[in-house]
Amino acid sequence: MQYIIGAAGLFLVFGMAFIFSSDRKKIKYRPLIVMVVLQFVFGFLLLNTSAGNLLISAIANGFMALLACANEGITFVFGRLADTSNPIFFTSVLMPITFISALIGILQHWKILPFIIKYIGLALSKINGMGKLESYNAVASAILGQSEVFISVKKQLGPLPAHRLYTLCASAMSTVSMSIVGAYMVMIEPKYVVTALVLNLFGGFIIASIINPYEVKPEDDILVEAQVKRQSFFEMLGEYILDGFKVGVIVCAMLIGFVGIITLINNVFLGIISISFQQILGYIFSPFAFFMGIPMNECVDAASLMATKIVANEFVAMMQLSDGTVLLSARSIAIVSVFLVSFANFSSIGIIAGAVKALNEEKGNVVARFGLKLLYGATLVSILNATVVSLII
Repeated sequence: MQYIIGAAGLFLVFGMAFIFSSDRKKIKYRPLIVMVVLQFVFGFLLLNTSAGNLLISAIANGFMALLACANEGITFVFGRLADTSNPIFFTSVLMPITFISALIGILQHWKILPFIIKYIGLALSKINGMGKLESYNAVASAILGQSEVFISVKKQLGPLPAHRLYTLCASAMSTVSMSIVGAYMVMIEPKYVVTALVLNLFGGFIIASIINPYEVKPEDDILVEAQVKRQSFFEMLGEYILDGFKVGVIVCAMLIGFVGIITLINNVFLGIISISFQQILGYIFSPFAFFMGIPMNECVDAASLMATKIVANEFVAMMQLSDGTVLLSARSIAIVSVFLVSFANFSSIGIIAGAVKALNEEKGNVVARFGLKLLYGATLVSILNATVVSLII
């Protein structure tokens, strides 16, 4: 029965994307089928094979080792507040972002990351039927982050048509940056984080290919990377460390605000109609949870986490999942965890539009105009990925 529901879920996602397609006649079905098959293949290999388990364990152990190194610096600064036996969210989850950001800066400075991003992007462009710029941007988004990635392609933003800009922004919203992957792994199982990272890469192109299909002419299929200003090693390192710290503080501020606001709204709804706002959202989103493969008796609880992620952000939802606020079965946790690993939320619209506007004001306004469609597509990517996982595990 779960396979029938999962298959229906896939058709639901594709149908919802098809309804809002800008040009249904231009949809390329062959690359779509190939990418869906690759999602199932990579998902199965990562979750159901010993080789996949070894790979995920190696990645998770690597991140845990990095977090242990980060903890040395955190303990030096925060002392007893960084006690791992009684961890504080700010020090144990958010502050390691500073250290991971520094490592990304080093790999950027040594030209290791640009090499990886460029050639993985070129390989992807052979599969997805899109341009080199779109493929490069998808990989770069997953490493550099949803706002920083546009700096690397800023030379092409000016002449870029709106339909190609949509795909770039969709990739940025459907993925997550490597600097916060370690933070996710503290809250949810690493194997689901790694699986989601891979599925996001293909899922973003699958949905964008349906909602926003187009043909890139050979003369337009070029990739011009912006030249990064020359910096000394320690100048670069200091900049990335400060950027990482800013990200951690910004996430902290957003969590304080969003958790407080959600609690206030929940209390108001409980006082008036004896049901919380999150429960109402759970009922609204529960049909999607059902078609993602969540058992009927857990749909409302799982859907409340999904809605919280979209309305607030993924950190708030992950906190509620990890601290036992919402109790789900192991299978439902796997499905919901994969759904949560993306930047698909309302605040991302402002972040992406602001990042583009800082580089090109006209294009920033274009992004703001299709912001809701961007969130719609990115949410479908999360539903697609979670449904694929439900058919695998």
